[in-house]
Amino acid sequence: MAMYSTEAQDPDLTPLADCSRCEYRDTLLADGGCKPGDTCIRAHSGRQIDRFLKRHPGLAGQYITDDFWERRAIAARYLPTNMLRPLLNDPDEAVRRVLAYRVPLDWLLELRQDSDREVRVTVADRLPETQLELMADDPDYLVRVYVAKRLPKGRLFRLVADPDTEVRRIVAERIPSVSLGLMAEDKETNIRRIVAQRMEIEDLALLSRDPDWTVRYEVALRAEDDLLTRLTEDPDPEVSEIAKERIASQPERQTSNER
Repeated sequence: MAMYSTEAQDPDLTPLADCSRCEYRDTLLADGGCKPGDTCIRAHSGRQIDRFLKRHPGLAGQYITDDFWERRAIAARYLPTNMLRPLLNDPDEAVRRVLAYRVPLDWLLELRQDSDREVRVTVADRLPETQLELMADDPDYLVRVYVAKRLPKGRLFRLVADPDTEVRRIVAERIPSVSLGLMAEDKETNIRRIVAQRMEIEDLALLSRDPDWTVRYEVALRAEDDLLTRLTEDPDPEVSEIAKERIASQPERQTSNER
């Protein structure tokens, strides 16, 4: 007796275009240059379109005004650079995202105010440092994060009061140590701790009365002379103890006490 499975077979959902209406029916299709369901420019399938244009990149220019956004976006990957400009104002962000990765650096400023966040992030990641400050006021924090990571250290001053904590954290980690006093009153404890870890030793007094004991602890780890002595009387026992331990461990103080 023959046995038959009672389980329904999953339908084949591979997108198929109508080859009878394709301009390549008598050329590429006939010669094996494309394949229905696998390598096809007309199917509504990103994979099939990409396989087609990877095999025939010279045809990409024919699709920069195509009605299907994904066909235009994939074509943009294969176009010669000198053919990309018409797509800078493409209505679909997926197309403009491709351009943000591919256009020459001197075109990037045309995309710095793009409505799409990912486009602007890519621009901020690629722009020459000399132009990057133009994006320091971007309304999206993630764009400003990229700016803060790449902006020359000497130009980070305008971001010390950025409304986003992550942006200010990056600034605190990168700004020249002599300028960290500008961030000594930051509202975030974690940022003030970074400031205490990096700022010039002679400036540490700015944080010696910080309202958070963990910031004062960082100060006690690095302070010297009179400031360190003052911290031995800090109201927090962790801070006062580390200050006392540091004083006791200093060879010159030990020698003086022995005398």
